[in-house]
Amino acid sequence: MDGFLGLDILIRHKAVINCRTKLIFFKVDRSRPLQLASVALSEKFTKIPLRREKNGALTVPCSIHRQAGRLLVDTGAFVTVFDEGLLKSFGIALQPTRVSAHFTSGVARKISAGQINDLTIGNFRVPPEKLGAAVLPNFALEQGNTHINGILGMDLLFICHGIIDFDSMDLFLK
Repeated sequence: MDGFLGLDILIRHKAVINCRTKLIFFKVDRSRPLQLASVALSEKFTKIPLRREKNGALTVPCSIHRQAGRLLVDTGAFVTVFDEGLLKSFGIALQPTRVSAHFTSGVARKISAGQINDLTIGNFRVPPEKLGAAVLPNFALEQGNTHINGILGMDLLFICHGIIDFDSMDLFLK
């Protein structure tokens, strides 16, 4: 890994991340509006507002089994992982995998997988997908005063053609 681009740089330069192509674009001419929303909506993307939590983390609204919650948006996470206890409380069967999640604190947790058929992110209905579940560390579950249901990683952002617009602070999914 060559380095990290922090949220401060992405927001300052009004970056756009195309999670499907894994390209980052920086706005160089601040006098010209990007009009990303109108283009994305014309291409049948769903616009989901990003919320910046008190600690700086970005979250999006979600629901599983019509239970509202929030997902932490993390482009550094390879897989989308939900809190294991939450998925078990919904009766979602989990199977063990050989994969582990490694968090910035050095904590590692085994990841299980479960079929989630009714996940929505904002108003976007995610196609049925087998997604990860782990006992998430407290620092991941608590983002300021917001309780997090899981981490939205690059796997789902890729599958759903995710575009993150740091100018409008919106996530677009298709």
